[in-house]
Amino acid sequence: MKKYILLLILTSVSFSYSQINPLDVEIVRDSFGVPHIYGKTDADVAYGLAWSHAEDDFKTIQQGYLAGNGLLSKHIGIKGAGADFLTQLIESKETVDKLFNTLDSDFIKIVEAYSQGLNKYAETHPNEILEKKLFPITPKKMTVYSFLQLFIANEADKLVLSIINNKVPRENPFKDDIKGSNTFAFNSNKTGKNETYLAINTHQPLDGPTSWYEAHLVSEEGTNIIGATFAGAPCLLIGANKNLGWAHTVNYPDKADIFELEMHPNKKLTYLVDGEELKLEKKKASIYVNILGIDIKIKRKYYTSIFGPTLKNKSGYFSVRTPSLYNIKALQQWWKMNKANTFDEFYEILKNRNLPGYNIGYADNQGNIFYISNGIIPVRNEKFNWRNVVPGNTRENLWTDYYQVEDLPQVLNPKSGFVYNANHSPFKSTSKEENPKENDFSKTMGFPTYDNNRSTRLFNLINSYDKIDYPTFKKIKYDRTFPTPFNYNYIDLNALFELDASEYPELKNLIETIQNWDRSTDADSYGAGSYGIFYYLFGKKYFKLLPKDKIATKQMIIACLIDTKEKMIKDFGSINVKLGEFQKLVRGNKEIPIYGLPDVLTAMRGVDHKNGQIKVTHGESYIELVKFTKNNTEIESVISYGSSDHENSEHYTDQMEMYSKFETKKMTFDKNEIYKNAKKIYHPN
Repeated sequence: MKKYILLLILTSVSFSYSQINPLDVEIVRDSFGVPHIYGKTDADVAYGLAWSHAEDDFKTIQQGYLAGNGLLSKHIGIKGAGADFLTQLIESKETVDKLFNTLDSDFIKIVEAYSQGLNKYAETHPNEILEKKLFPITPKKMTVYSFLQLFIANEADKLVLSIINNKVPRENPFKDDIKGSNTFAFNSNKTGKNETYLAINTHQPLDGPTSWYEAHLVSEEGTNIIGATFAGAPCLLIGANKNLGWAHTVNYPDKADIFELEMHPNKKLTYLVDGEELKLEKKKASIYVNILGIDIKIKRKYYTSIFGPTLKNKSGYFSVRTPSLYNIKALQQWWKMNKANTFDEFYEILKNRNLPGYNIGYADNQGNIFYISNGIIPVRNEKFNWRNVVPGNTRENLWTDYYQVEDLPQVLNPKSGFVYNANHSPFKSTSKEENPKENDFSKTMGFPTYDNNRSTRLFNLINSYDKIDYPTFKKIKYDRTFPTPFNYNYIDLNALFELDASEYPELKNLIETIQNWDRSTDADSYGAGSYGIFYYLFGKKYFKLLPKDKIATKQMIIACLIDTKEKMIKDFGSINVKLGEFQKLVRGNKEIPIYGLPDVLTAMRGVDHKNGQIKVTHGESYIELVKFTKNNTEIESVISYGSSDHENSEHYTDQMEMYSKFETKKMTFDKNEIYKNAKKIYHPN
């Protein structure tokens, strides 16, 4: 171990542009364990962020980097093979090597400092290292992981899977329950006073590499931001500084394409493009799976064409192409967004076009509100249906240009005084009169046009008030009621409410409980409990049987109601079950009843738990509510569990009760107040 640590230190230094002095970094833990990180430079702060996050959840950071660097299967076995294959298929390491020098030198200092922080933590906590081959962490290893994550964020991994599973042409990307997020902002036109509100309300997994970690970053180089980030990122990805803030929700334009190659009838691995014969480049991915202490090497063939990474299945050869394969600057752009102080600065940063996707909801202390369906969207040949497989036999389809940010759907300071998004259509982002017009955008961009329950409810709530003060803003944020009728974008269950209960004596009480329900998904609601059990059973047994129009038939609903009654009696001994009896927020030995169901504003989604219950794994996660005035910025926040992933930490579950009661904690930029109320102040060493 001593030899390993020495190697770690020496190798880490060899990658350094300058060594961070931990005495220049101070971590101030507040009463909830949230780190407020102070440094002379942004690099100092990145070092401190790496250290504090590693203190709280080094395991998840490592797991992400293991996946990005093709080492996950060495740690968890065959379950990690998919990620290890994917990162080799898209040639993450080779691309990062080729493009690394396109990063700004100032940002390279940030990732270098972050890697130093992780390596120092590993040196001083060797028993927490999951896989020695991962270390030392380098800026390139960090960037490789980001490269994989953004490929997945573009849903290009689903196209790879469809090829492997012989399910091309590609399936409808909107067929499944979209678990996304909410954001909305109001300025003085809606608040009626010189106040602007921003709701940062993401719906992410509550655990794992894309769960949120809250922090406050402060440097003498102008950084001062409160928000959240993912494991392994050297800056915040959502949040607010003293002047402005932004939120992300997942958007669904067409960000990835699949091409069917035309193979030469006689020449092996030769494909035809505009009559020209081209050769596929043959490659092999190597995956090392540790079984009973022995590393077993597994190899799988893949190819590259001029269109992108290529795989063969029973139907032929298919290539996947997405803009994230040609750009490694997303983290750099997020870091710059952290430091923006005006809308003009923020928008200029967006023009760099380095974030491959994500809606952005924005507000600032000058009263500006803004929405954009952001992304790197290819300029495609209009002749083809890009939502399907396109021919890979012509360069007419080989896109290389992208739309400018100014060409994307967006709204700045509408007269209505509000912008909003709940993963629905960008053409429904403010008042009906001021929305972006669908016909102004190419169909090849693939922007969706649907609403969902959340967007429907949010729009109706906003428009039900002439003016919205801050308490009402919070009330809207924590709304947990379905609209009437339901407006899921992936299924129609409204026939459930059209049944004549008297025709089904054995189900009468259950049907009436659901039909008389006020559609609020409170933890103590019997109607929400009955409907929640029905909904999950329908998803398991009947969703795949839906007709093409996705409208649930009367027969399917009755069959599922029979299943629901049987389950309720078997698991709960009654057909009167509160949602909170069925659905739990669980961490370690602590579990509490919890509100919400999929596609309400306070969305929750769970998996099987015990005794017929489910535990929430996805949905309301990090919540940050911001009030801007000319002279002040107020922030309150909460996270689903706590700041630490260590079971023995007091911060493992200390926000669960607040979270379940729709309460928040006050955050502040005031350094004196932060230090005065600090529970722990220390240097990262």
